[in-house]
Amino acid sequence: MTYDFSAVNAAMQKYVDRQILSGVSTAVLVGRELVHQHCTGWADRESQTPMRDDHLFRVFSNTKLITSVAVLLLMEDGKLELDQPVEEFLLQLAHMQVLKPGATRIDDTEPARSKITIRHLLCHTAGLSYGLLDHGTVMYKAYNEKRVMNAFTTLAEMMDVLAELPLSFHPGEAWEYSIATDVLARLVEVVSGMSFDRFLQLRILNPLAMHDTSFVVPEHKLDRLASYYAGTDPQNILQRGLRKLDKSPYPGAFTTPVARLSGGGGLVSSMQDMLSLMRSFMPDGDTLLRPETIKLMMQNHLPAGTGIAFPGVGDVPGKGFGLGGAVTLKPSSIDPPASVGEFEWGGIAGTHWWISPRHNIAGVLMTQRLMSFWHPFSFDFKRLAYETLGLK
Repeated sequence: MTYDFSAVNAAMQKYVDRQILSGVSTAVLVGRELVHQHCTGWADRESQTPMRDDHLFRVFSNTKLITSVAVLLLMEDGKLELDQPVEEFLLQLAHMQVLKPGATRIDDTEPARSKITIRHLLCHTAGLSYGLLDHGTVMYKAYNEKRVMNAFTTLAEMMDVLAELPLSFHPGEAWEYSIATDVLARLVEVVSGMSFDRFLQLRILNPLAMHDTSFVVPEHKLDRLASYYAGTDPQNILQRGLRKLDKSPYPGAFTTPVARLSGGGGLVSSMQDMLSLMRSFMPDGDTLLRPETIKLMMQNHLPAGTGIAFPGVGDVPGKGFGLGGAVTLKPSSIDPPASVGEFEWGGIAGTHWWISPRHNIAGVLMTQRLMSFWHPFSFDFKRLAYETLGLK
């Protein structure tokens, strides 16, 4: 069956014309069949290099999905269990302290009431933080002073730093987007006995022929790396105008090797590779994970009454969280009405993926604009894709 995705293409073109995006690539799967793929705009505006389907993107938190698959593969191998205390593998997370409510000092703590489990880490309910979005808080200051996100330290060294910091809340009692997926990357290393990048290569990237996905772009592929942009006004996400980012998030990012193999945001990938990953979750073909594991992954695992929220944004109504991505429990006004049960996430630079087990469809959007996770363009793409497929 053929579909007319011209409305999707036109919507993405408007974001390019208004200089909100430099270039954007979109694709939709029905089952494992590619029913839509389109590129528009520029991989590099300054040189007028057209966006192609083989360009490479800093996928940031798309990496979390791959890391989550790695952990679940080890679970299927019988080497760990979801509700196993992670301190059995990572001693640094034993005897954790928790910041008291309203604390104004990082040492105003109490002992954690429960142990951090592997499920908590997959769902961001462990009590860990990020030090990225919660400006001005005690935890933000502590995470940045301790340089938790330092790309030039190893995952093992990161664990030693985290051991010195309290949790934001008692494990399992709330949700906070966090460095938990980097902790999972270290867990993979400890349990498998391999470096994180080697495990990914052997168990995920090679089997799925994801040959463009890596922590560092090799020199012979540098001309395929899409340029990275920011809006001219951080306070107005729909303000016209873009400025190129040459040294973000640090000089040489993704083009020179660093010590940190970030399971939370360290990979570069391509549209074709992301489609290979999406297909691995769809029925009627080979999958990396067992069907029952995929089903478990895409269910809401948050405690009753708990939802997701971001500093400065507040609660995100109607969303739960599975093992590596959000789950749509009740569509918001900007979600497709038919998106109940959808499993989704994306990266801070605007790469997005979504899978609807109920409708057997998936979508991928790739672009490079800082601070554009759940941006209007991604909601427009998804909503119009659902409409095109007749899912209203």
